[in-house]
Amino acid sequence: MRPKLSKNLLRNKTLEARVNAIEHEMIKLKAQDAGLSIAEFTRRSVLLKPLPRRLSKITLATYRELVRIGNNINQLTRATNAAIKMGVQPPAYPYQLAELRNLLQEIGRELSSIETEVTDDDDIDDEDKEEWE
Repeated sequence: MRPKLSKNLLRNKTLEARVNAIEHEMIKLKAQDAGLSIAEFTRRSVLLKPLPRRLSKITLATYRELVRIGNNINQLTRATNAAIKMGVQPPAYPYQLAELRNLLQEIGRELSSIETEVTDDDDIDDEDKEEWE
């Protein structure tokens, strides 16, 4: 059972603001981009609380790839530990795996500290894609 909120923390007051259809759609899209409900987005915006930083498609793809690489390193670590326990040649050396894991964590930290102007709306043009490939 969920504990009851104190009367001071209970959200029982409603604010009303009139917006036109375009403004409503813009607010709705901004809330979606931030991964928040319209109500939570509005509360954070009005109360000057920090909004979650929006990640670009490139950043999200990079995070996904880092997770995949990390999963492979974890599997390799398990296989290495099992091989060492059985007294056979391990597929990798533990110090190398630890170094790889540390590098991945460092890349993740660097990635999270990058302030990027690229957004989902800034898709790469077809001409630019050729340069990247």
